[in-house]
Amino acid sequence: MLKNVLLINALTSGATGILLAIFPGMTANLCGATEAWPFMAAGIFLVAFAALVFIQSRKQTPQKGWVKLIIALDIVWVIESLIIVVPQLFGLSFMGYLLIGAVAGWVGLMALLQSKGLKQHLTAR
Repeated sequence: MLKNVLLINALTSGATGILLAIFPGMTANLCGATEAWPFMAAGIFLVAFAALVFIQSRKQTPQKGWVKLIIALDIVWVIESLIIVVPQLFGLSFMGYLLIGAVAGWVGLMALLQSKGLKQHLTAR
C-alpha cells in the first residue's frame, strides 16, 4: 500500500507542478491573482517534491525517514493552504480558494494514507 500511495502522490504532485510551472499566468488568472510568480514557484517546488516521492515509491523498501519527511511536507502544505483559504488571504477569486482547498484536501488524504501505509510497513517488518 505505501509504495502505491507514494507513487500516486508523486504522479499527481508532478503533474500539478508541471502545469503550474508551464502555465503560471493562466493559473493566476483562474485564481484571480495579480502575480504569476507564486504559482511558478509552487510548481517548481512540486516537481522537486514529486521526484523525491517517486524515488521512494520505486525503492524495494521506502526509507522511513524520507517517508516521514514526505508526510511532514504534505501536512505543511495543508496547513499553509488553510492559512490562505480560511481568512481568504491575497484577495483571490472563489475559484482560487476552491482550488487551493481541493488540492489541500487531496494532499491531506495522501498524508493520511502514507501514514497508515508506513505504520503497516513497519508492523510487517
